[in-house]
Amino acid sequence: MAGTIATALVALWASAGAGVAEDSTIDLKFAHWLPSTHPVDAAARAWAASIEKASHGTIRTTIFPAQQLGKAFDHYNMARDGIADIAYVGPGYEPGRFPVVSASELPFVFSNSLAGTAAFDAWYRKYAAQEMKDVHFCLAFLHDPGTVHTTHKKVLEPADMRGLKVRPANATIAKFMVMLGATNVQASAPEARDVLEKGVADAITFPWGSIVLFGIDKVVKYHVDSAFYVSEQVWVLNKARYEQMSPAQRKVIDDHCTSAWAEKVATPWVEFEAAGRDKIKAMPGHEVDPLTPEQLAEWRKAAEPLRADWAVAVRKAGYDPDAVLDELKSRLAAGNAAY
Repeated sequence: MAGTIATALVALWASAGAGVAEDSTIDLKFAHWLPSTHPVDAAARAWAASIEKASHGTIRTTIFPAQQLGKAFDHYNMARDGIADIAYVGPGYEPGRFPVVSASELPFVFSNSLAGTAAFDAWYRKYAAQEMKDVHFCLAFLHDPGTVHTTHKKVLEPADMRGLKVRPANATIAKFMVMLGATNVQASAPEARDVLEKGVADAITFPWGSIVLFGIDKVVKYHVDSAFYVSEQVWVLNKARYEQMSPAQRKVIDDHCTSAWAEKVATPWVEFEAAGRDKIKAMPGHEVDPLTPEQLAEWRKAAEPLRADWAVAVRKAGYDPDAVLDELKSRLAAGNAAY
């Protein structure tokens, strides 16, 4: 009896090994637009290493950081067209193209981005297949809440934004700046310091740690000490590339495209950005100004029209905006991540 069981197990293991051996080796190109020193780059490499191990070495990934394969604004199309097999997409860089996911850009929605990421990723999965139908959706996550940083003028109230030239974080924040009487200067994160240094922009909405990482601390002086907004980040795969994989390989990818993995990817970035606040507060020549409850109330009131604009875009896309946003807020509340 024992011999029969042993023989059966050997046959089973041999069969499993044969299945792995039969899988062709796939080499994937993963494009992102952040520098190789950014925490997301390290998270991407850890994610890719886990996939390689789980696939018994049959799925190998080369990371191309810092816009090596294309501009930050082009990464969705790069995945769609096969220029990259996996791409890191900032949906907020493409105004109007992804209205549902841009709910995350509305100010004063997220109180934190760790539990917030898990809730956000789980919420968006039901919409991603349609809204990002040109690609295979993997996961979505958030950075630590960002705020307003300026070069020469202290900002405390919404009226203080009037006349400023702002590099906005995403399309929704860009609308917000226009509503407040500012003008927008479009630039990707890697280009932000340059436009501020040259005076093309005199304010930026950005998370704290990245102010230091991108050298923007050398050109800004004033900082609003409040959690204003987050920007959504999405990883997607080229559809054809995903479908070419064996069932076993697709399962490995699916197991790495989950809300749990979204939180793993977000965690080092969130912690890095949060630590940047204390770094900047300790720097000479920088002023970090908290808002009074009255000032915060003014900002929140000023942001209210953004929801109406967002709702129009979502309704045009065929969704009920109230149901979409209520579901997101419900998930955030359940995860103690609502503002």
